[in-house]
Amino acid sequence: MIDARRLQRTFGDGFVAEAVGDVPEAWMPQADALLDDDLLLAAVYDALGTRHPQSRTRGRRGAPAEMVLRLLVLKHLRHWSYATLEREVRTNLVYRVFTRVGGGKVPDAKTMGRWGLAVAPEVVEQLHQRLVAMARDARVIEGRRMRLDTTVVETPIHYPTDSSLLGDGVRVLTRTMKQVTAIAGAVGATLRDRSRSVRYRLWEIGRIARSKGAQRQEKLTRAYQRLVATTSRVVGQATRFSREIGAGVKGARTVIKQAALEGLRQTLDTFVPRVQQVLRQTRARVFDGDTHVTDKLLSVFEPSTEVIRKGKAGKPTEFGKMVKLQEAEHQIITAYVVYDTRPSDSDLLLPALAAHTQTFGHVPRLVAADAAFYSAANEAAAHALGVTRVCIPSANTKSASRKHDQKKRWFKNGQKWRTGCEGRISVVKRRHGLNRSRYKGEAGMKRWVGLGVIADNLINIGRVLATRPSP
Repeated sequence: MIDARRLQRTFGDGFVAEAVGDVPEAWMPQADALLDDDLLLAAVYDALGTRHPQSRTRGRRGAPAEMVLRLLVLKHLRHWSYATLEREVRTNLVYRVFTRVGGGKVPDAKTMGRWGLAVAPEVVEQLHQRLVAMARDARVIEGRRMRLDTTVVETPIHYPTDSSLLGDGVRVLTRTMKQVTAIAGAVGATLRDRSRSVRYRLWEIGRIARSKGAQRQEKLTRAYQRLVATTSRVVGQATRFSREIGAGVKGARTVIKQAALEGLRQTLDTFVPRVQQVLRQTRARVFDGDTHVTDKLLSVFEPSTEVIRKGKAGKPTEFGKMVKLQEAEHQIITAYVVYDTRPSDSDLLLPALAAHTQTFGHVPRLVAADAAFYSAANEAAAHALGVTRVCIPSANTKSASRKHDQKKRWFKNGQKWRTGCEGRISVVKRRHGLNRSRYKGEAGMKRWVGLGVIADNLINIGRVLATRPSP
């Protein structure tokens, strides 16, 4: 049974709170008060209730919603894994008080991981909007200024090469077929394990790719031919396994094992098309010389990953998702979006203004962004909406009047303030892990970004409130 708050304190709670005293950081008491909001707890309580519909009235008492929320927030505040979160909360009295664990037992890492999956991206977005509304009500932000920028959050994949993707596909399909054989027995198609042969081909391709010489490309092509042929046989075998499970040739004696067999069949049906796509793009690149394959698959585990190039000298190519962050005063991120496919930056300005208006009820007085967001249509539309100063430079303008406007003091001051977006992106990546998502799938990416943004906002709102004189 789950509750919104802890209904009964333990004997050690008072001793823990007394020992902590004024040890917490300056922003922590303010953040603690913000997380005590009823609407935040209600959102998490409803999300936990969807896992087991009768858990609100039946069963033993589990962790309340306030504890779940604070543990997830603390994880992203410190950029920890669930195992590190469990260890740190267990040994640190400050974290015990902050997360409402007190003198009780700290939940284990696997349990907290299941809670994280229950808090869906839509719930995280709801939590963020409520936190921004609380900051607005406390007059931490007023929405008079807005700045925005985009960045890339990488997905949890290795560097994608054709050979490594084929190796991943063979490993997953072979492992799944072994599990099917363990349940169904030696009936129907017989499994032939080609993992050793594929590993040797991967080693051979890597050795040839690092070599030099006139015959390097010819040797590399022959090695890829053997790897593609072996992978094609594994894909054909996996297809037969799936077909035989569906026809009942491969079956199980118990209902539970049959359900497990159907799950393995679903895994085969998911990964076979992905490996076939990798085979097609490998043949196109290696054998036909086509390096611009459409809908290129960069990971068999994260198929939504995109190739994104933003012109960075240190990392010209990134593999992940485009994320937009927009801020108001005091470095508070008022909106974030994880895009399914990369849009043009110039298409993002007007939707950002619409989101700002929805949050504050009015357009900002000043809008600042870099040159990628500029277009004459965007500038005219922003002025038509009521924005007084559109501080977005045009890099390729030939108009003398436009160049003169970009040299005015208000424009330069707006661009100086805009550069804070770069610093904010650097902080959320370094402090909260938004450089690379550790959660899987598109939903995991949105949860990772949203919780990181909430953690950063909590610190900044807490710092602003901590500097205000006590009433």
